[in-house]
Amino acid sequence: MPLDSLTDPAIRVTGPIDGRAGEILTPEALGFVADLHRRFDARRLDLLAERAARQARFDAGETPDFRPDTAAIRAGDWRVGSIPAELRDRRVEITGPVDRKMVINALNSGARVFMADFEDATSPTWTNQVEGQINLKDLWAGTLSFDDPKTGKAYRLKDQRAVLKVRPRGWHLPERHMTVDGKPVSGALFDFGLYAFHNAQAATTAGSGLWFYLPKLETMEEAALWDAVFRRAQDALGLPAGSFKATILIETITAAFEMDEILHALKDHIVGLNCGRWDYIFSTIKRLGGNADFLTPDRSAMTMGNAFLNAYSLKLIDACHRRGAFAMGGMAAQIPVKNDEAANTAAFAKVRADKEREAGNGHDGTWVAHPDLVPVAMEVFDRLMPGPNQLDRPLSGQDIGRDRLLEIHQGPRTEAGLRENIRVGILYTEAWLGGRGAVPLFNLMEDAATAEISRTQVWQWRTLSAHLDDGRVVDEALVRALIEDEIRRMPRDLPHLEEAVRLFTDLCLAETCEEFLTLPAYARLES
Repeated sequence: MPLDSLTDPAIRVTGPIDGRAGEILTPEALGFVADLHRRFDARRLDLLAERAARQARFDAGETPDFRPDTAAIRAGDWRVGSIPAELRDRRVEITGPVDRKMVINALNSGARVFMADFEDATSPTWTNQVEGQINLKDLWAGTLSFDDPKTGKAYRLKDQRAVLKVRPRGWHLPERHMTVDGKPVSGALFDFGLYAFHNAQAATTAGSGLWFYLPKLETMEEAALWDAVFRRAQDALGLPAGSFKATILIETITAAFEMDEILHALKDHIVGLNCGRWDYIFSTIKRLGGNADFLTPDRSAMTMGNAFLNAYSLKLIDACHRRGAFAMGGMAAQIPVKNDEAANTAAFAKVRADKEREAGNGHDGTWVAHPDLVPVAMEVFDRLMPGPNQLDRPLSGQDIGRDRLLEIHQGPRTEAGLRENIRVGILYTEAWLGGRGAVPLFNLMEDAATAEISRTQVWQWRTLSAHLDDGRVVDEALVRALIEDEIRRMPRDLPHLEEAVRLFTDLCLAETCEEFLTLPAYARLES
């Protein structure tokens, strides 16, 4: 299908097009992205406005529930479309940012799937986003390699490597360096459009295809927008409908009540759902955090075996397996603990127990954040899931209703928990402002979801005047005092520390809960 003029003066790129960036930011590729923008951006903005309207209802006391207008979808006897052969065994997936060395190491890690993350694990500087596209284009061209100038080490792809999936940014994030008709394009359409335009043919020729993870969806209508984008892109690229396949991250509290509907909206283009557990905690606090009935305990008390996290993971398995889709488990964020064998053994034991719970419940695979965790998770799923998946597993989540999905976790609220939120939130934000989106902190690989939990939980405890277990009330004075004390313990050579402290403090003490930390932080990125 014809696209708009490839020399359209209404398409502007304000980021530098240096070096190999010109291979990605061609007139044809930009025209492809502009076409998607003109067709779908108005609907995207409408859906974001609907999020704000829904939040106003939650603030007034409403709580999530299953939709009466979609009862027929939930009750219907239908299944998702065909699943490509290379996506039928996904027992261990690794995720990470799109820098060149990381892409090679992840593809070589022994995991079945690598999710190249343009979203939470990547700070969306112009350089990061464009170089990530170059790296994936080189992968499909068969030219991906890296020689580290600091160490002299050469990185090359193995013959046996993980299947590639790509996560573009969520619907809420803009790409300020590209405008069409005077308006910034969606980061989601920018990431997706460039990757699809440059690699659809090469992936198909290689006997594979373009597989995606789609983040932060809240409703079936948001999923339906992605379905429309897929159909238009496939049509424009000369591909048959159903060529693109996606897994949807269920990482918002509202999406948990629309899992059947989301599967249905993307029926021809979906292969599964994933338990995005960290963002799910963040979303629950953000959407319901002003309601005292949903006051959360320390983050460490909110584990996947209890309360709303356990309920939603079981519900996800049930929804997926009834529809012939894969139910993917959540992230193991642990990383090796250097020079402390006891701590390292304990961390790996935690991962093993978590993966045994997932495989035992019926998940078809799981996520890890570090290559050293791949064999740990692989051993568990090899032992407990002898087949390629568990689609034929008896269902266990059919009786999970609204009350169980909203069951709040119980546990203490401690000064240590408050300090951890402050410490991790500030240090991650500092790194993100400096261009790093995946950050090792205190033996965990953190991404934007962790910082979001940190700042929203501080905001909730302060807003609801929560009592710590020692009787003190969490108020502005206590939050400020602990922030000041934690800052004194941090390294003094962090270039973005002052800006990170200011941003984190403002968000924690704001009257209303900001939708995403990454929105005001994006305005502060240097490039």
